[in-house]
Amino acid sequence: MEFVEPQPTGKGPEQWFHGEVWFDVIHAGQEPSRLRANMVRFAPGARTAWHHHAVGQTLHVVSGVALIGTRDGTVHEARPGETVTCAPGEEHWHGAAEDTFMQHLALWEGTGPDDDRPETTWLEHVTAEDYGAARTRSR
Repeated sequence: MEFVEPQPTGKGPEQWFHGEVWFDVIHAGQEPSRLRANMVRFAPGARTAWHHHAVGQTLHVVSGVALIGTRDGTVHEARPGETVTCAPGEEHWHGAAEDTFMQHLALWEGTGPDDDRPETTWLEHVTAEDYGAARTRSR
């Protein structure tokens, strides 16, 4: 058993996020583990840029209202206790509703040593129209 020394909280870089976003690395697996886990906190209205993960991503909402957008224009709304998975290569964004903070646990896998794909590919920022699109509740 090993107790991992906590890392300082990091601020989400502007090229990947719109608004104030902070994250704590919970786990950054070393081979053979490829597990990545971050606790991410979004200020009201903050969100990621469009992106996708080589091996997919799982988001578990801890507090607030999470918005998860897909390229077909759908914006899903998720509440605390709900978990959303994004398939490998699925372009998406996620963030907080405009009137509340949001916190989620983000889980994904890194790519293996023989895989030349980046674990996360960052794309353009989400437009105001994409962020403001009508929302759907999947539950």
